[in-house]
Amino acid sequence: MAKKKSVDPLMDKIVSLCKRRGFVFQSSEIYGGLGSCWDYGPLGVELKNNIKRSWWEAMTHRRDDIEGVDAAILMHPDVWVASGHVEGFTDPLVDCKQCNHRFRADDLNADKCPDCGGELTMPRMFNLMFKTFMGPVEDESSVVYMRPETAQGIYVNFHNVLQPSRQKLPFGIAQIGKAFRNEITPGNFIFRTREFEQMEMQYFVRPDEDQKWFDYWKEQRWDWYLELGIKKEKLRWHEHGIDELAHYAKTAFDIEYEFSFGWKEIEGIHNRTDFDLSKHAEKSGKDMRYFDQEKNEKYLPYIIETSAGADRTTLVVLADAFHEEEVRGEQRTVLKFAPNIAPINAAVFPLVKKEGMPEVAEKIYHDLKKHYKVLYDDGGAVGRRYRRMDEAGTPYCITVDGQTLEDDTVTVRERDSMEQTRHKIAELVELIGERLK
Repeated sequence: MAKKKSVDPLMDKIVSLCKRRGFVFQSSEIYGGLGSCWDYGPLGVELKNNIKRSWWEAMTHRRDDIEGVDAAILMHPDVWVASGHVEGFTDPLVDCKQCNHRFRADDLNADKCPDCGGELTMPRMFNLMFKTFMGPVEDESSVVYMRPETAQGIYVNFHNVLQPSRQKLPFGIAQIGKAFRNEITPGNFIFRTREFEQMEMQYFVRPDEDQKWFDYWKEQRWDWYLELGIKKEKLRWHEHGIDELAHYAKTAFDIEYEFSFGWKEIEGIHNRTDFDLSKHAEKSGKDMRYFDQEKNEKYLPYIIETSAGADRTTLVVLADAFHEEEVRGEQRTVLKFAPNIAPINAAVFPLVKKEGMPEVAEKIYHDLKKHYKVLYDDGGAVGRRYRRMDEAGTPYCITVDGQTLEDDTVTVRERDSMEQTRHKIAELVELIGERLK
C-alpha cells in the first residue's frame, strides 16, 4: 500500500529538524508519546527563553507603567466560577460512529467524518479545564483546576500589585506562565497543545480612555513581532465580528501569521471592559474598584489585554526562519533567526585538531562564554560544522586557522550571507555584542 503523502511537507521538515537538532521532541517518546505534549531540548529551551526574555524586556524593563507577577497555577475554584470558565469554557464535541475519531463540531464543514466519511454523533459540550484534587480526599469539595489561562491570576491580584507599586492608571500587570486546556483537536506541532505557556499583560485604564489605549497596544504588539525579525508580509490583523466576540470583550483583534497550514492567530488584543474585576468583586465580596485621586472617585477600571503564547511564537520564529537553499550544488538548510534570539550566539572552531589551534580556540570559547551563549565544535570537516550551525540558526562562526597563530586574527563567518571576514581576537567580545543588538 502506498504511503500517504503528507498534507504539509514544510511543517514535516520543521518537525524533523527540531528533533534532529534538539529543539523539540515528542513528550514521553520512549513510551509512544503523549498526545499534543512536547518537550523542549537544549536548543529549543534557549530559543523559547530568548523569546520570553524579549517579551519581558519589552513589556516591563523598558517601561515604567507595567509590573510583573508570577501567580500560582492552582487557584481557589471560585476564581473559575466567577470568570465563567466552570459554566462556559466549553467546545462542541462530536464522535465518528465508524472510526471513533473525535472533532470539534465548529471545525467541520460537513455532517460526515472528514477521515472516513462515517456518521457523526450529535454535538455535546465538553469543558476544556483539567480537574484535579487538593488534599488526601478525592471528592467534590476538594476539586481544583489547572488554570486554563494566566489572566485571572492578574485580576485577583490587582490591589496586591497596585498598593506596593504605587502605580496610577493607566498601568499594567504582566505575567509569563503555564496554562492547560484539554483541547479536543490539538495539533500542528506546538501550535495548539494541551500544556502551553502564555505571555499576557493586562493594562488597566480609565473607562473613557479605553479606545485610545486599545489602539496604542495594537501598534505596540505588532511592532514587537517585527523586532523579532518576523516578515511583515506574513502578518495581518483579524477583527472579531459580533458572532466571534468572547462574552467579556467589547472589541477584539488578532494578529495572525501565515503558516504553511494557513493564517492562524498568534496573539489577541482585547478590550475586556470591567467584566473581570466586576465578576470577582461580585463573587468574592471584595471591593475591586480603583480610587482616582484626580477625579476624587472610585470606579472599576477597564482592561486592555494582550495575550500571546510562548510556544506559538516559538513556532512562528521557527517557521519564519526556515530556509532551504542551494549552495555550490549542495542543499543548505538554515534557520535565519534574528541574532539576538538565536539559541547559540556564536560557535568557535579550530580548523584542525593540531598545531596549537585547539588550545587557541578553547581560550576564545571560554572568554566568549562569559558574555554569550557559545558552542565549541572540533568534530569533522569545517564545512560540516558550518552546516550544523546553519541548522541550529547560529549567526556567527569563529574559526581559528594557521594565520591565527601568526597575527592573532580569526575568521568570522556570517550565517545568512556566508561571508567571512578577519578580526583580531581581542575585538571578538565587542564585535559579537554589537552584532547581537
